[in-house]
Amino acid sequence: MKKTTITFFTAIALLSGITAVRAQSTGSGGWFKKNIAGALQIQGTYRESKLDQLNSILAKNSLAPLSDNNYWLNLSMSHIHKNWLFEDGLGGTFTSASKNANNFKVLYNQFQFYTRAGYNVSKSVNYRLYPFVGLNLSEAMLRIQDNARTQSTSDFSTELLNTTSSKTLWNPRLGFELGGGFDYIIKLKEKQMDCYTIQRNIPIGFRIGYYLQVTDSDWKIDDNYNLNNGPNNKQSNIFVSLNIGLGYAVKK
Repeated sequence: MKKTTITFFTAIALLSGITAVRAQSTGSGGWFKKNIAGALQIQGTYRESKLDQLNSILAKNSLAPLSDNNYWLNLSMSHIHKNWLFEDGLGGTFTSASKNANNFKVLYNQFQFYTRAGYNVSKSVNYRLYPFVGLNLSEAMLRIQDNARTQSTSDFSTELLNTTSSKTLWNPRLGFELGGGFDYIIKLKEKQMDCYTIQRNIPIGFRIGYYLQVTDSDWKIDDNYNLNNGPNNKQSNIFVSLNIGLGYAVKK
């Protein structure tokens, strides 16, 4: 859990840094100069997980198999300059869980940070159509809860050194994304502030692409201790995302 927390704070810092750098470029003489645009978005993604190897190892240890872990919920930001579109996001899957008769519980999640760059090929102001490439940093997390043992005493001191099989394992991954996106722009009423005009909109669309995992790292446990012979099948697969957001374009 500690590793996951560190990973997400690092991803948030990266996202904040990227946003800050792009924001600085909006000043006079910067890349964006007078106009900036973008959106805050929610994305629901489907990417089929490959849990066969993991479930096989669980079965060998008399643990119930996990259900599919295919659905992601992401929060992202887009930044637009002319025909260029950049998208940064954080997300995770819903939890897959299984429980044994002997009160062992297994939980599995995946988390990701991604950044993409695309180029709008549409000439229309009502929609965007763009191919993109991206970088994806992700992590799978497997938690084992040995409830029969951890809940065998009600005494605090006894629980501290209680023998248990409860543990958290994780697997860091690096991948690339290649795909295309489409956004239909629903325009809202403009808002005037001093010498600036804020054009508000609601982008609704989808992303479709291929995630290519390029690393083959070991599973880890406390203090980044490597574990051999874990499930090592790569999670490369097609993904589809549905997108809705609150967009803006600020013009001077």
